[in-house]
Amino acid sequence: MFICRRLLQLGTLSALLAGCSTTAPTAQNTSAAQPPAATGTAPIRIGPSAPTPGPEQADDGPATLTPSGALRPEVRTFAESLAAERNLPLKPMVSALESSRYNATVARLIAPSPPGKKIWRSWLTYRSRFVEPKRIGWGVEFYNEHRDQLNQAAQRFGVPAPIIASIIGVETLYGRNMGNFRVLDALATLAFDYPDPAKPERATMFRSQLADFLTLVMNGKLDLETRGSYAGAIGMPQFMPTSIKHYAVDGDDSGHIDLTNNTRDAIMSVGSFLSQHGWQRGLPVFAPVALPADPTALVDGGLEPKQTWNSLTAAGARLQPGASSAGWSSQPMGIVDLVEEARGTAQYRVGTPNFFALTKYNRSYFYATAVADLASEIEARVAR
Repeated sequence: MFICRRLLQLGTLSALLAGCSTTAPTAQNTSAAQPPAATGTAPIRIGPSAPTPGPEQADDGPATLTPSGALRPEVRTFAESLAAERNLPLKPMVSALESSRYNATVARLIAPSPPGKKIWRSWLTYRSRFVEPKRIGWGVEFYNEHRDQLNQAAQRFGVPAPIIASIIGVETLYGRNMGNFRVLDALATLAFDYPDPAKPERATMFRSQLADFLTLVMNGKLDLETRGSYAGAIGMPQFMPTSIKHYAVDGDDSGHIDLTNNTRDAIMSVGSFLSQHGWQRGLPVFAPVALPADPTALVDGGLEPKQTWNSLTAAGARLQPGASSAGWSSQPMGIVDLVEEARGTAQYRVGTPNFFALTKYNRSYFYATAVADLASEIEARVAR
């Protein structure tokens, strides 16, 4: 995501794994169970020791070490440049990199699908994985347990409490599934041995994340042994290190941000992220608009709203019965197409700027709509 437009400014795992797709069919990080870290991981190809690969510890890549047993030249250059640019101590950074281990499971999970394998995008299939009874029920429990913190975040950032709860639910099942990979190993594996040589920009992006992770560690804001997803995302909201650096919030004024163990920090940080990516207080996610029978000409697939209420009405759109145009009709809007590729059909909705703020968390129409729908289900049950 960091090579595409504005992506270096983001950094949640969802956004990261969505790449440059605007309607990605799957959320590769979210509620599907995080695979366990490999039980026998060969050393990352920058460390000083190389155990003999065994049946569960195969090293499929190039030699781990230089002949002298030092860091690989590109890793040494990376460490020296980072230390100089950010005024960080070089020796502890080198020591940290030497302690990292190559993780074959990480490389396998991030690798592209085999050539020629067609994956049909299906909104209904996607939705059924995230807007389902167990996640809704746990969402109501999470909301009730943390109602005060959620309401405080809503007041501070303007992001409704159900939306914040929903994102945490989609990302990690409300903290039940935050990943158990050593973040240093995951990021180092992908930064220096990314499994798709045809995409060097992805390795560059992971080096940027590794740089921010090491910066946070050297400044005492993260522990070197921090655990997270197979792509290096951390905590209940699955923030990548860059997002922790720019958007994470100390929600309880403890002087330390902990997105893994401190629910208040996680809740406030989600609100902060969305607020800084265009969320507007009081605006719905979707406008109550009845579109013309065939709205395909209005769809551009982008991640910024480009339509207006005037352009939509000129194309035949109308207010839904009983709806009001107050608040949203002066805002830019975009047509959201939720496709069923195998059938050649789609559902359509009209997204406001708040819908597109959700796509900054994950560059996917499916993801943003699932978050909104799950939030609606939680809100409906909490209000009963």
